[in-house]
Amino acid sequence: MTSAVFDHPWLSGLFNDPEMAALLSPERQMAHMLAFEAAWSRACGAAGLFDSDKANEAATVIASAEIDFADIAAGMAQDGVPVPRLVKQLKTLAPPEAVHSGATSQDVVDTALALTLREASTLIDTRLAALDTALAELEARFGEAPLMGRTRMQAATEITVRDRVLAWRLPLSGHRERLVALRPQVERVQIGGASGDRKALGDKADAVVAAMAQELGLASTEKAWHAMREGVVGYASFLSLVTGTLGKIGGDVALMAQQGIGDIALSGGGGSSAMPHKQNPVAAELLVTLARYNATQVSAMHHAMLHEQERSGVAWTLEWMVLPQMLMTTGRALAVAQDIAGKVTRLGAATDS
Repeated sequence: MTSAVFDHPWLSGLFNDPEMAALLSPERQMAHMLAFEAAWSRACGAAGLFDSDKANEAATVIASAEIDFADIAAGMAQDGVPVPRLVKQLKTLAPPEAVHSGATSQDVVDTALALTLREASTLIDTRLAALDTALAELEARFGEAPLMGRTRMQAATEITVRDRVLAWRLPLSGHRERLVALRPQVERVQIGGASGDRKALGDKADAVVAAMAQELGLASTEKAWHAMREGVVGYASFLSLVTGTLGKIGGDVALMAQQGIGDIALSGGGGSSAMPHKQNPVAAELLVTLARYNATQVSAMHHAMLHEQERSGVAWTLEWMVLPQMLMTTGRALAVAQDIAGKVTRLGAATDS
């Protein structure tokens, strides 16, 4: 039994997004951490910091290591991070002198986050593009139909369906442009070592960072971003902007579907246990809920920006609690919005004919 709506036994039927959940799964997160450790052994071996033969052996072993998740959880309770137990396990499998030395826990976890955001961004961009296409198809089918324009939820003057759909559709291209600008700010390798100064790497620091970035497909960095979280927080704000746009669509659809207005017809709909004649706009309502949820989480992520000195256990841990939920919310909202667009059978003012 779990209290999280995304994987709850029945609440997940409304909230879960399997594709985003797979990207955030423990197995996928561990794969990213192992990718860091394998790349680290290889890069340090190539730079002469580790024995090259032992480094290559370690990298090969690490890449296919079977990890004891129960032990990682026990270590998490003790250490506040998963990496000390992970490194301990890896050192029993690979030459210990060629494992992790010179890196720190935050290097591993933040680089894994960067790899996660890279995959999540690809999924989000794909879904934004698909939703734009779906809305363009609605515009082509129903765009010239008349619709009562409403301001402050009161009848104003007649508009067309195109006028309203454009207000749903046009922000999507802006979100895709924002994502293009944001990705380099978060898809960055994290390497700082104990206090973020890369001192343990000596004059090999630049070579190790460049090699790590190349192998993992991330951007190189001039300095560790352990305590500089504006990129991650800006990404969270982006997620809320996306769900905000989708929430506006959901709110409009729910109002248009009201009995007595009937500006939209949808196939399917939610049933009522008390009133069998009703078809509730469940999907549209969900978009509003998801938008409001992400909007509240933005505040928490701004709190998570306040890292003390060179590293914070407080702010960093808050990120772990909030950002995955925002990613799940965004993924689900995009899937729901596209589903709604595909179920529209009529758009425009209802007629008697």
